[in-house]
Amino acid sequence: MDKDLALYDIRTDLAIEAKELASQEGADIPGVWSEKVEQGEVIVSRMHIQTDEGSRRIGKMIGHYVTLDVPGMRQGDTDLQDRIATTFAQEFEAFLTRIGFDRMGSVLIVGLGNRNVTPDSLGPLVVENVMVTRQFFELMPDQVSPGYRPVSAIAPGVLGTTGIESSDIIQGIVEKAKPDLVIAIDALASKALERVNTTVQIADTGIHPGSGIGNKRKGLTKDILGVPVIGIGVPTVVYASTIVGSTIELMVEHMKKHSPNAGQMFGTLGELETNERLQLVKEVLQPVGHDLLVTPKEIDKFMEDIANVIASGLNAALHEAVDTDNVAAYTH
Repeated sequence: MDKDLALYDIRTDLAIEAKELASQEGADIPGVWSEKVEQGEVIVSRMHIQTDEGSRRIGKMIGHYVTLDVPGMRQGDTDLQDRIATTFAQEFEAFLTRIGFDRMGSVLIVGLGNRNVTPDSLGPLVVENVMVTRQFFELMPDQVSPGYRPVSAIAPGVLGTTGIESSDIIQGIVEKAKPDLVIAIDALASKALERVNTTVQIADTGIHPGSGIGNKRKGLTKDILGVPVIGIGVPTVVYASTIVGSTIELMVEHMKKHSPNAGQMFGTLGELETNERLQLVKEVLQPVGHDLLVTPKEIDKFMEDIANVIASGLNAALHEAVDTDNVAAYTH
């Protein structure tokens, strides 16, 4: 039986990319507000999906989304990483203010993913580096210095190793620990190679465990957990079908611009519709029976760097005692 071509369609977990796919030639989408600000090497894109129509057009839930794009993030520049952490802390702090979160409210940080699979290890790595303080508030509250809030953290593992849905584990913890906010961190998938390892997304719509590797399961959202959930994600993989489809499209467009004989060179390939291109991708991937995920070979070092950036930014944004404008001192 033929496979569903939707399996090989362009896939992305980034709201900014979903908007790019839904918007033709940059046209505005009703019910979607967005702005882009360049802060040195960091490009900050803010988007608010305000209506059901806007949500349907883009394919993302109603809510706020902030994306940090840093093309130079892959270079391993520690000074740049410090600046990224500072910008992330400032944007995250503004995000908390936007949703009206109490500056002394308690927080549970959830690191989703598999520690033993490098592209999926972002969540557990961040958990290892965040400043955990809840135990001090529980055991010695009179000795806690001003400027800190109760923060706890957990890396629940994945269904394949625990036999329990991450969402169910977190639900149980939320019922017992009663945090005022959950911050969920996970690896994502992008539609563009240039955004892999260079982008951070913040969203107040929660997150779905396994979204970065195509496992659409029970999510971590306010409706499920009963408390607000902020999702933080970094694209670490691209689907092979997306790369193949984009390569065909870019190759045809490039040759049409630079060669008057492009039509003769490519023949029917240059005239393929989206569905026909998907069919071609399907036939290429047919021997493996499913789509493939692609990640850069430098992923090991990058995961350590970006985990430190996010952890340092969270430490600064969540604790007033940590200087938001200078988070380098709090990088592990």
